[in-house]
Amino acid sequence: MTGPSEKLAQSLAVLREIQKAKDSPVVKSSDISRTHLERLVNSGFLMKVVGGWYIQSDPTAATGDTTAWYVSYWRFIAEYVRERLEDDWCLSADVSLDVQTGNWTVLPQLMIRSPKCNNSSVSLPFGCSIFFLKAECAVRIVKESRYGLNIYSIPEALVMASPALFQRNSITARTALATIRDAEEVLPYLLDKGRSSRAGRLVGAFGNVQMASVAEGIKSTMNRFGYVIREEDPFSDKYEFTRDISPYATRIRLMWGSLRSAVLSVKPTAPAAMTSEDYLKDVEDRYRQDAYHSLSIEGYKVSEELIEKVRSGNWKPSENASDRDEKAALAARGYWQAFQEVKNSIRSVFRGGNAGVIVEKEHRIWYQEMFAPSVMAGIIKASDIVGYRNNQVYIRNSMHTPLNADAVRDAMPVLFDLLKTEEDAWVRAVLGHFIFTFIHPYMDGNGRMGRFLMNVMLASGGYRWTIIRKETRDKYMSALERASVEGDIGDFASLLASLLDK
Repeated sequence: MTGPSEKLAQSLAVLREIQKAKDSPVVKSSDISRTHLERLVNSGFLMKVVGGWYIQSDPTAATGDTTAWYVSYWRFIAEYVRERLEDDWCLSADVSLDVQTGNWTVLPQLMIRSPKCNNSSVSLPFGCSIFFLKAECAVRIVKESRYGLNIYSIPEALVMASPALFQRNSITARTALATIRDAEEVLPYLLDKGRSSRAGRLVGAFGNVQMASVAEGIKSTMNRFGYVIREEDPFSDKYEFTRDISPYATRIRLMWGSLRSAVLSVKPTAPAAMTSEDYLKDVEDRYRQDAYHSLSIEGYKVSEELIEKVRSGNWKPSENASDRDEKAALAARGYWQAFQEVKNSIRSVFRGGNAGVIVEKEHRIWYQEMFAPSVMAGIIKASDIVGYRNNQVYIRNSMHTPLNADAVRDAMPVLFDLLKTEEDAWVRAVLGHFIFTFIHPYMDGNGRMGRFLMNVMLASGGYRWTIIRKETRDKYMSALERASVEGDIGDFASLLASLLDK
């Protein structure tokens, strides 16, 4: 007689085949038999979203863990809406601009436009919902490549965007404006419907971002066809920025500029100057506590005894199987090796080097040392720790979805350019850490790398090595989430300032 474990294994095999065929975490009740479906739901391998629709989940996750839902959110949206409306639908103009400029934040309510809709709402897990708005779709629907969503092109979306977008989400708006090459890209969507008020808003918007030729092109052409344009700047502020070829790079530059003043407003007083020898001795004295708390924040169960074992050289995986197999020990050894390289970087800073230049050159060495023990143990390949990630990565329980792999390579050079040119060490430390983890350039280790980067930047301003303790993990993660999702750096900057004050 087949036992429960064998039955579950059979159901998991069926689920694996479905997912291989679809290349998706989304499962419909029509994809699988009722017996297998109930067994997988009851055992926690599938989670119900709405009637007849499920997503893959982790049976070991704690109650209330949102990771499975946030990871599957956009894929579910694409498949669920297409099932209901076929291909006659699109996201709103505002959300289309978000996703085309690198903001994939999960939304509490997502609006879908289609003439087939009936102005109704569907509730989704964890307080999310979809509102199906009966309205025209985009004139030219674009199929985005990541999830297959139907969206507006950037030029049409800028015309159709709500006035509120320019106020509440100025980074997205400015990033999108910076991708426009000439007025002719947006004029068809203005002229065909005689949208003079929207034209006036775009003339003001392009003027705000120093794209006068585009603004004048819109205004003069609309005037030539008999439309009176009343220019209106939809932004609440002005901000000069450098336009980058990539919208992802532009977004990073805009984030830095818009958050900088909030970081400076809570800037702590730097302590008395220390010699490089005294500073490095202080850093070394803090190693044990730093390693314990930094690794604990990432979920490793690390004792001070294990840290001391690694530091003293008594961790010997080539001789001791338990050392080789213990994940926490591998992480602890990697942290120690990376820490030594970070100290070398600080030495270079004290010799007068530009901290941004040093970190750009040496952060790859930190990363490789951090995971070298796992390579030695045969857990990962050496090629896995060379270069930035080539796949999508997600952050547990976060509504923020990091940039795609190609966008990482556009964004990271801009981050280092900003670190090189920023005059204030406190700004370099706070925004360097935040934006590094916002981009999430590696498959693993981003938090540890972000804290290393932060401390090198703090050292460049004479601030002492700062430990984010595991007791503040929830506050720390919440502050990073708020900065990523809401664009509010205040909590994160204040947290770091309070740690330095102590």
